[in-house]
Formats: sequence, C-alpha cells, structure tokens
Amino acid sequence: MSEDAPTTESVKTSPFGFRDVEAKEKVNLVHGVFKSVAAKYDLMNDVMSVGVHHLWKDAACAKLNPQPGEVILDVAGGTGDIARRLAKLARAARARRGGTSTEIRIIDYNQAMIEAGIEKGSEPEISWSVGDAMNLAIPDNSVDAYIISFGIRNVSDVQGALNEAKRVLKPGGRFFCLEFSHATTGLVESVYETYAFKVIPFMGQLVAGDRDSYQYLVESIKRFPDQDTFASMMRTAGFSRVSYTNFTGGVCALHQGWA
Repeated sequence: MSEDAPTTESVKTSPFGFRDVEAKEKVNLVHGVFKSVAAKYDLMNDVMSVGVHHLWKDAACAKLNPQPGEVILDVAGGTGDIARRLAKLARAARARRGGTSTEIRIIDYNQAMIEAGIEKGSEPEISWSVGDAMNLAIPDNSVDAYIISFGIRNVSDVQGALNEAKRVLKPGGRFFCLEFSHATTGLVESVYETYAFKVIPFMGQLVAGDRDSYQYLVESIKRFPDQDTFASMMRTAGFSRVSYTNFTGGVCALHQGWA
C-alpha cells in the first residue's frame, strides 16, 4: 500500500477515501498518511493481510521476471519490498545467463517511506529517490519494466499515472500494477468488507497508533476502479495485451500490459 502522491493541474478533484477533494489537497493529505504510517508500514502490511501480501508480491515479481541489463522502475516503491524481490530474481537470472547487472530504481513521493526502506538495508542493484508518478524524471522510452505495487490508487489522477508509465517504457516494455481490487463473489466481498472496515482501522490504532490513516486506506480500496475498468484505462494509455490475474478471490489483482 505504498504511496506516490502526484501533482497535476488537469484534475480538479480526486477521491480521498470517501471524500472528493481538490487534487492538490489530496497530494498533501496522502503525503501525511504515509509519513504517519512509515515506521510501522511493513508490520501493518503483515497484520492487515495476515502475511498473504508476501505471496501476492512474490507472484508479481516472478511474472515481471527481471533479466540481466534491464532498467526497472519500482514506482511508489515504499520500503523496498518489491525491489528486494526483483534484485534477488535478477541476480539468479544473471547467474544463469551472464550479462550486466539489472538496475532497479525505487521512486516514491514520500521521503519518510524511503528512509524507512533504507534503514532495512538495500541491495547493489537498487537505487532510491523521491519522485512523482505523475511527472517522472525519466527520459521517454528508456525503461524495460515498470511496476507499481499498492500505490496507484493514491495518485490524484490514475489515468495520468498510466500515461506517464507508458511514456517512460521502451516499445515492448512491461507494465505491472499490483493493487487491492474488487471481490469476484458476493461471499468474498461481504467477508472482506467486514474485515476491512471493522478490523483494519482498529488494528491501525492498536499497532500503529493511527486509526484515521488506515480508515483512509480501506476507503481508497473501495473507491478504486474494478478490474475491467482499470484494464480499460490501461488500454486508453496505449498498453496492449492487457490482462489481469485475481488473487484471493479478487481482493488483490495483478494487471499487466505491454508498451
């Protein structure tokens, strides 16, 4: 559930939980949320998902399949969970195939999240920087793969973030988005919503001392586009061969496409 809070003049309002706020206000509000939760972010991910998020992330990184010499962006990379997995896979691929090191660039809007990640230790393949998913300081057509994990719902313009991802990817580059999504059956939806709205904010207060931030997070999941709508937005951005894989009955989905 990492964060990347963009700025944009083209969007007048943007959802912040169940409220609609000015896009610039959302930037500041989301920044405050993740500054507040940074120190307990990884622990709360384990608590909220009962550890299942590790399986989702493993599957996403295996699907991305980093190769020697590639440049990979981990946008809204937070504390580096995804990047560390990619670095491990990249080293294994290089041991098999040879070639140059993979370059994995973590970009996150929130300095506190990056600092929390660096404190956990880094890897030779990984670099860290503060940056904006809506305005990446990356040349056109220069990146082999782009992944955003539990972060795109926090930007003020989801379509704009997808357009920017398409811009920086090389022709044929791979795009991956791992995000909480919408349950595929009524039973799963009922159980998950009860858990999300009754348990997660309570655990946020108990573990992180911050109920309001986790209340926002579950509300932001509820308002995020469903799987088919998000796939359509990817096609609008110019991605081809768009598909998605549901995890845990649609509680989470991995979207992918090619530039």
